Amino acid sequence: MGVVNTVTNAVYDVGVMTWDVFLTLGNLVSFSRPVGKVTPEGHPGYGGYWPEYRPPHEGDSRCSCPALNAMANHGILARSGRGIKFTDLTTQIRTTYNFGASFCSFVPHYAANMLNKNYHGDTFDLEELDLHNGIEHDASLTRLDTAIERNQSAKHVPFIEELLSFATGKDADGKALLTKRDMSRIMGKRRAEAKATNKDYSTSLFHKIFGSSNSSTMLTIFGGRVDDLRVVLLEERLPEGWESRVRKPFGLTFLAFNFTVLPVELGIKESDWTEDAKQVSAGKGTTNSI
Repeated sequence: MGVVNTVTNAVYDVGVMTWDVFLTLGNLVSFSRPVGKVTPEGHPGYGGYWPEYRPPHEGDSRCSCPALNAMANHGILARSGRGIKFTDLTTQIRTTYNFGASFCSFVPHYAANMLNKNYHGDTFDLEELDLHNGIEHDASLTRLDTAIERNQSAKHVPFIEELLSFATGKDADGKALLTKRDMSRIMGKRRAEAKATNKDYSTSLFHKIFGSSNSSTMLTIFGGRVDDLRVVLLEERLPEGWESRVRKPFGLTFLAFNFTVLPVELGIKESDWTEDAKQVSAGKGTTNSI
C-alpha cells in the first residue's frame, strides 16, 4: 500500500506541476481581471463585500495561518474552524485569494497526506494543520515557536508590529509597502533569534522555503500593503473593499510565485543578526528558562 501511495503521489505531483506551467502560460496571453472584479461574481468578497466578520468563540478551532483564520472569521470556511472538507478548502482559497488552481489543489492534498487523511472524503479542524514541522515551522513572523507557545493560533503581536515596521517601500500614494528585501531582512532576524532562544529550534530546507512562501504571500496576494496587512495579521479579518492584488485570470501559479519566493529566501542573511540574537538570548533566556 505504501508503494502504491508513493507512486500515486508522484504522478499527482508531476501532473499538478505540468498543469501549473499551462496556467502560467495562460496568464501570459490573457488580460488581467479589472480592479474590483478579481473575486468571481457569486462568491464571498465579490466587489469587495465580505461576509460579516465574527471573532472566534471559545471552542472554535484556529491555526497559525492568519489567511485561513480570516476565512473562518468571515464564514467563508466553517466559522467554528472544524469539520472542514479538504475539497472545500481548495475551492475557497481559489476564489478568496486568487491563488492558481494548481496551488489550491496541491496544498490541501499535501495537508491531507500530512494528517494521514483522505483528500476527497475526510475533514479537518484548523488546529490540526499546526502539526509541528509538517506545515507549521519555527521562526514564524507572527507566532512564537511551538516549543515556547503550544497554541499556534495565538498571534504574537510584537512580532507582527516589528514585521510591519520593516517596510521601506511606498506606493503611488506614499503608503508603506513591504518589499522583498524587507522580507529577507526580517526573516533573517527571526531565524537568528529563534535559533538563539529556542533549544528545540529546527528548520529544514523545505521549511525554510515554506516560510519564504508564507512571507511572499504578503507581497503577492496582499501586495505588501502595510495598512491591509495590519488588519489581516492582527485582527485576522479581510479589510472592507479588499480583493487579491493578483489580477491574473488563472491566479498566482507556483511558477510565478517562485519569482518572489526564491529572491526572498536567497536574500536572507542570518549572520547579519548574530549580535542582535545574542542580546535577545541574554535578555530573555532560552526555551529552557521559559
